[in-house]
Amino acid sequence: PILYSYFRSSCSWRVRIALALKGIAYDTVPVNLLKDGGQQFSAEFKAVNPMQQVPALKIDGITLSQSLAIIHYLEDTRPNPRLLPQDPKKRAQVRMIADHIVSGIQPLQNLSILKQMGEKKMEWAQNCIASGFQALEQILQHTAGRYCVGDEVSMADLCLVPQVANAERFKVDMGPYPTITRINKDLLELEAFKVSHPSQQPDTPADL
Repeated sequence: PILYSYFRSSCSWRVRIALALKGIAYDTVPVNLLKDGGQQFSAEFKAVNPMQQVPALKIDGITLSQSLAIIHYLEDTRPNPRLLPQDPKKRAQVRMIADHIVSGIQPLQNLSILKQMGEKKMEWAQNCIASGFQALEQILQHTAGRYCVGDEVSMADLCLVPQVANAERFKVDMGPYPTITRINKDLLELEAFKVSHPSQQPDTPADL
């Protein structure tokens, strides 16, 4: 497998966690979203992913983009360890939390939007994340055990940790979100979350 990734991309990080949890070895092709006006806009990368976004994963003779689509494929083809609970209600809760983050929070504060916000980008990102986290904190108070849904690591957790990292980068006050903070702390103790961390990637700048 070949993963087209950017060290700081939260969407790429989700997929790196899934690959690590499932013990899938892969090669990384870094795509720097800032250098050369954004390497994702090159003709070469557009041929890999017409949406010109990371991540993209070449695996089993196909190329997939969109982090949740990739993770669902890995789940379907390499089911151990399981990232979706067997219980239909818990499975729906996992998907709900994952969608809440990947549709309702992250796209509003990603690079392409922030570029358009100019000087207000920090304030905009903080507001988008805070409003999403207010809802997420409330949801997790009903679903969480040790992790987002019960005591097993799920797709929801793969979305949570990178989004908390974004919140910290944009200096969001995490005080009002004790459940999110606790789950994030526990997840960061796990090996798969450590090896996939932005600080541990081949394209991480030396000063970071």
